[in-house]
Amino acid sequence: MATMVDNLTARQSINLELDDIQSGALHERPSPYVGTYLLLRIDNRAAGRELVRRLLGIVDSARPSTDSARDAWITVAFTYEGLKALGVPQDSLDSFAPEFKQGMAARAAELGDVGESSPAHWEKPLGTPDVHVALAALSPDSARLEATLARARRTLEELPGVTLIWRQDCYQLPTGRTSFGFKDGIGQPAVEGSGIASSNPNETPIKAGEFILGYPDETAGLPPMPTPDVLGRNGTYIVFRKLQTRVAAYRRYLQAKAKDREGAALLGAKMVGRWQSGAPLVLSPDRDDPELGADPHRNNDFLYRDDLRGFKCPAGAHARRANPRDALDNDGSVNVGLHRMIRRGTSYGPVLPEGVLEEDGVDRGIIFVFAGAHIKRQFEFVKTQWLNNGIFIGVPVDKDPLAGPNDGSGGFTVPEKPIRRRLRNLPAFVVTRGGEYGFAPGLRALRWLAELET
Repeated sequence: MATMVDNLTARQSINLELDDIQSGALHERPSPYVGTYLLLRIDNRAAGRELVRRLLGIVDSARPSTDSARDAWITVAFTYEGLKALGVPQDSLDSFAPEFKQGMAARAAELGDVGESSPAHWEKPLGTPDVHVALAALSPDSARLEATLARARRTLEELPGVTLIWRQDCYQLPTGRTSFGFKDGIGQPAVEGSGIASSNPNETPIKAGEFILGYPDETAGLPPMPTPDVLGRNGTYIVFRKLQTRVAAYRRYLQAKAKDREGAALLGAKMVGRWQSGAPLVLSPDRDDPELGADPHRNNDFLYRDDLRGFKCPAGAHARRANPRDALDNDGSVNVGLHRMIRRGTSYGPVLPEGVLEEDGVDRGIIFVFAGAHIKRQFEFVKTQWLNNGIFIGVPVDKDPLAGPNDGSGGFTVPEKPIRRRLRNLPAFVVTRGGEYGFAPGLRALRWLAELET
């Protein structure tokens, strides 16, 4: 019988063309980090192609570098409307995934972006045909970020046919946590051939084709790829979402449902699946363990096979919904590997001071970024089937207690003995402020786009 080591070695044997893959697709974000997201509109085809030609000089590949100055990097992606603005031939445009062609705003109702989260309330120009190019710049510190942004600004000099239409700055909060107070960025999947080891020794790396086009995926087949090959190969789809967090409402809810501060912390952990330190409930169900939470060799080293009934970590907790690990292995109907996601989330806006229970009117939240080869099978499946729906855990009316589209009528189930606890009237703690579907081409594809003559 093959051992875990044998399987891991076999999966790492594939050769990824790292020199052609954009760094942002596989590069872990730094910690601490500062960053900026820019959206551009192309009004002149020739200027758009010149922009792409210039970007070739500043977009880094995924090949590891020993130069600390390259810890700051830029990723570029294009919306469907952006590819049209560049003059990509129609037969190539038709070869992209249907979800990408439709755009996120058109799929909002299916994604649960309704009510306050509907495109009618999105921050403009998000969700409009004006968004053509997305640039993401991330760095460990402000000095290197500013140097990287200066390089990006130079690509826009004397290009009147390209307009900067939106900017969002982000940074790691002083606490090192999200605005809700939880350690973030834990549990990224390992990608075969990337050279980056899994943080969970219980899991083998995910097939490269789940994230990068042109390689076999978890079905052992090649995922559909845009044509011609030079355009699709080594590219990846990008999901970009601006999510506003209602921290005061979250704090008030915990306070109302718990007897004391310790009870509120436990309830918050039950909703997330981890304590605020990052310590997983499966490994530390009764109390927070900051040392465990801070240890990258241990804080993701677990499965759910010994907690199928959810007495340690509820099946409806946010982290368990987003990645059920082996909890769905019993009936063999779900291959979780088909739905794994690379997340590159960042925080924006200031921290709401500790103890404040009323909103201060300041915009704060998370910029959620996903990279993968299958928008529908990965992001949209997880969002609609696991976060927005409770059928797979046997509680159809329960949505994700933290990130689900709750409207005050939903609930959350906490398994307890002798009888489970049922929380009701969950309000919306996260509101969608906008989003886009993009495509991040390989570096050869960027050159192909720059040299289009149609």
